[in-house]
Amino acid sequence: MKDFRQLKVWEKAHILTLSVYKESGNFPKEELYGLTSQIRRASVSIPSNIAEGCGRKTDADFARYVQISMGSASEVEYQLLLAHDLKYIKDEIYSELHKNVEDIKRMLASLLKTLRSYR
Repeated sequence: MKDFRQLKVWEKAHILTLSVYKESGNFPKEELYGLTSQIRRASVSIPSNIAEGCGRKTDADFARYVQISMGSASEVEYQLLLAHDLKYIKDEIYSELHKNVEDIKRMLASLLKTLRSYR
């Protein structure tokens, strides 16, 4: 069993989730059960699946959860774009959040490659 807190990708995903919560708090109230809920759920899914995967017995199991995290990261990437296009997120904040998601996706891809090489 690995300690997920030791993984830089988990730490970066956790920080992204905190940022998404902060920014989505400024979305219009009519989005509370729409985009606000969706983007928060998807962002939480990234570090949550990394954490759950760390608790699994095999690297293959861990890899499956990393793959799920990758899907959630792609979902957040689109939802940030949508929020930006709807003018819910300012340009500079969107750029920073988008860069963070891209970094996380690269880190997840690298972790996934490493885990799959152990097979």
